[in-house]
Amino acid sequence: MSSNNNFLSYFLSPSLFLLLISPVMAWAQADLATEVQEATSEKPLIYEAEKYFSNMAQLTFGGDNAEAYWSFDSKKLVFQSNYEKWGVKCDQIFVLQNTNEYDPRPKMISTGSGRTTCAYFMPGDTTILYASTHLAGKDCPPPPAPRADKKYLWPIDPGYDIFVANEKGELVHQLTNSPGYDAEATVSPDGNYIVFTSTRNGDLDLYLYEIATKKTTQITKTLGYDGGAFFSPDSKKILFRASRPKTKEAIQEYKNLLAQGLVAPTDMEIFICNLDGSNMKQITSLGRANWAPYFHPDGKRILFSSNHHSPRGFPFNIFMINIDGTGLTQVTFDNSFDSFPMFSPDGKKLVFSSNRNNGGSRDTNVFVVEWNE
Repeated sequence: MSSNNNFLSYFLSPSLFLLLISPVMAWAQADLATEVQEATSEKPLIYEAEKYFSNMAQLTFGGDNAEAYWSFDSKKLVFQSNYEKWGVKCDQIFVLQNTNEYDPRPKMISTGSGRTTCAYFMPGDTTILYASTHLAGKDCPPPPAPRADKKYLWPIDPGYDIFVANEKGELVHQLTNSPGYDAEATVSPDGNYIVFTSTRNGDLDLYLYEIATKKTTQITKTLGYDGGAFFSPDSKKILFRASRPKTKEAIQEYKNLLAQGLVAPTDMEIFICNLDGSNMKQITSLGRANWAPYFHPDGKRILFSSNHHSPRGFPFNIFMINIDGTGLTQVTFDNSFDSFPMFSPDGKKLVFSSNRNNGGSRDTNVFVVEWNE
């Protein structure tokens, strides 16, 4: 996953899939057969307490797979993965054409160079928006160096820009080219706007891009990290995660880290506002990390991931809350990690990423489930 959208570490080695007939190829084919057998076996994926879920399907098996987002027609998913058996060394963008079954080799639509994050279908479902560092270099940007204080940090890589590609992987448009970090872009349900995070003004703020006019407007202006934004079902409001340093020490630390291209994501709450930034309201006041918010189809509730209930900071589970901050309800109950919930546009299914059913490994996989209320 991208450094700023996952709380789990990830590791990669060279691809094991070769295009030559050889003993190594035979081994890879045998390994693929094992994957398919595992993917089609009967396994209890839903925990007893997960009352909103039925008919869950696991769509990936291996690596870190996250930020899976639906096409407008609710038939496809785009997501990022660092799965070494797909020939990548860090996060790249893939498309699942069928959300009802496991695909051992989904189509990669990013360039394969640099690191990517936050893909999203454009209106019409024939092109895909995503952020990439490939113009800054072909290699994967290195993760932050270990710190003596062991503080968990996300790199805000200035090499990220936002691009649009077709499903063949051909780049058809570069949306941003300003200095600094431009990423975390999503598209409004009405197809008129894109919201994204940028450091172009010296802070991590949200910006609104109008697709028809190509006009960009700054939405947030309060010091702190604003990101992971999504639109309401009626495309009139924006939901996002934010850090809001308030003490002199916290403000100075935030500024020092940002100057190094880093941000600490361990203290975030969920906010909502109008498209122009007006009527700003804080939804959660739970403490710790509350992030990856997404609107319920009714527009009155949201789902989000949080570790506020975890004295040791883990696990992360998905919760639901009214947009006025009332009615907090726990939705998922994995003992490690559940996050990135997104309802299908038709409101029938939910996609999310989880550590469940990973055999005790660090793998994070994509799951689709029918939503019941």
